[in-house]
Amino acid sequence: MLELSYNVEVLEAGVDEAGRGCLAGPVFAAAVILPPKLKLDWYEVLNDSKKLPGTLREKLRQLIERDALAWSVAMIAADEIDRINILNATFKAMHDAISMLDPEPEFLLIDGNRFPKYHQTPHRCMVKGDGTYLSIAAASVLAKTHRDDYMKVLHQEFPQYAWDRNKAYGTETHVQAIRTYGYSPHHRRSFQLKELQLSLF
Repeated sequence: MLELSYNVEVLEAGVDEAGRGCLAGPVFAAAVILPPKLKLDWYEVLNDSKKLPGTLREKLRQLIERDALAWSVAMIAADEIDRINILNATFKAMHDAISMLDPEPEFLLIDGNRFPKYHQTPHRCMVKGDGTYLSIAAASVLAKTHRDDYMKVLHQEFPQYAWDRNKAYGTETHVQAIRTYGYSPHHRRSFQLKELQLSLF
């Protein structure tokens, strides 16, 4: 089981992102404050969303959204990613998600190794934090499942890219679809596809 908290003395939020390396669609971020002293059965199976089967992720999403003290999800669309770059877009999505939490967190646990300070709230970056702390793992589940659902909606408009399956990552199927059909309005035009020797422009 992952660790419940980094600092038990304060109200702590875990923060994670999903979709940073995709070729199309938004980047999502989630922030979650879990009950600090309440032992929940589903804590025992909560883990980094990438290590969970899809059906379990969906079930955990329901439980997180039901039992968390606070949770929020934010996204930055492809055109803004192109304008400010994917790193800044990821940070902005994280800040936006944190800003929607009620109550406000007193400490932030961030998955990764870099994070621009959010107001005056202290934080700690944790490489592979989504496999270490429950709150970050919960945020990873929400970011992943909300983004997956969003890409399924976009798939209805552009089924040729199979975003319902590849979620806009650079799979062979996705790259071949770009070769055949060109780029959609949702592709990140600043990203480069070495396989095509083209830029998204």
